[in-house]
Amino acid sequence: MATTTLCFFSAKNPFKPSKNWPSKSSLSSIKPNLSPITTSLSSSVALFPSSTHFGLVKRLNPFPCKSTSTVSTSTTNYEFLDGPTELELRLELGNHSINSTRDIFVDADESSLTVKVQHSGSLWTLMETTCLYDKIKPAETIWYLDDDQLVVNLKKHDPELKWPDIIESWESLSVGVTQLLKGISIYLVGDSSEINEKIAQELAVGLGYTPFTTKELLETYAEKTIDSWVIAEGSDSVAEAESAVLESLSSNLRVVVGTLGGQHGAAGRDDKWQHLYAGFTVWLSQFEARDEDSAKEEARRNVQDGNQAYSNAEVVVKLGGWDSNYAKSVAQASLSALKQLILSDKKLPDKKSLYIRLGCRGDWPYIKPPGCDPSTGGDNSRPIL
Repeated sequence: MATTTLCFFSAKNPFKPSKNWPSKSSLSSIKPNLSPITTSLSSSVALFPSSTHFGLVKRLNPFPCKSTSTVSTSTTNYEFLDGPTELELRLELGNHSINSTRDIFVDADESSLTVKVQHSGSLWTLMETTCLYDKIKPAETIWYLDDDQLVVNLKKHDPELKWPDIIESWESLSVGVTQLLKGISIYLVGDSSEINEKIAQELAVGLGYTPFTTKELLETYAEKTIDSWVIAEGSDSVAEAESAVLESLSSNLRVVVGTLGGQHGAAGRDDKWQHLYAGFTVWLSQFEARDEDSAKEEARRNVQDGNQAYSNAEVVVKLGGWDSNYAKSVAQASLSALKQLILSDKKLPDKKSLYIRLGCRGDWPYIKPPGCDPSTGGDNSRPIL
């Protein structure tokens, strides 16, 4: 089963957006594979871009910079069109008087784009991003001038994928991932009920889903707090009750569920994942690593060892501490990882739908034919998916 892992450093030394923070931000993500892949974001890698991020094209006309100053613009007006196989980006040149095509510099690779123009002895950055919404074929990029606009045509790497915008941002991910999910729900797991609940709320707003927190549902039903419940009846009782709540939620589409954290939660136990598999699970994992390399190693170890029930999750977002002010950035990281997970296997949402229709029998990811009882362990039927 494909797993995506993404590391996110925050907390004591949180990343702060630049004063020139563009209206549409970007956050790096990773492409999942059959083995976990870890991407970490630390102080040496800017989580938030410092200038306008959008960009474009193959390397044309390398320019000398010995006596040329560079100026970054904080905003860029542009038009974007998503076609069947190509993307069209129209950048407003505004007051930049272009005397020759040699004054335009467009540079792109698979996931980044930079557009600069030379004007009045200075080099102005019109657009720059290191995180396009998806991959392009840079060798097939072309550009031309159309009156007061610079038009850039980009060739999609995946013609079937619809691009909501040129860059990967909270807005574009909210639209794009909603389409990719096909209504399948999302479950947030991890040691902190607070973090799970907060990110669930952020994701629900972005996706247009309905938010639920099992903590609130359980406390409303039992008319007592989870802590008092654990003291009175033990954590096993709470885990059983949450498992029943998850069973009732598993048949629902378009919901985001923040689960209980810690060992008294169902997600912390391997035998309670039967109904969590009905949706895409995101493990919000806090780690102790102090640098990027340690974070990568810890992420790989936690997933590969399989000694935590949370390692059943399909997406892992590693958090270096917690600051609720950055909840939206964590939610964006989760969407980015979910996007790459689904793009690695576009049949996953349909497979989840089938799993739900067959009753969430616990046979994920190798779904057995109808009529089989996977709980007996003696059925040797070939999986249908």
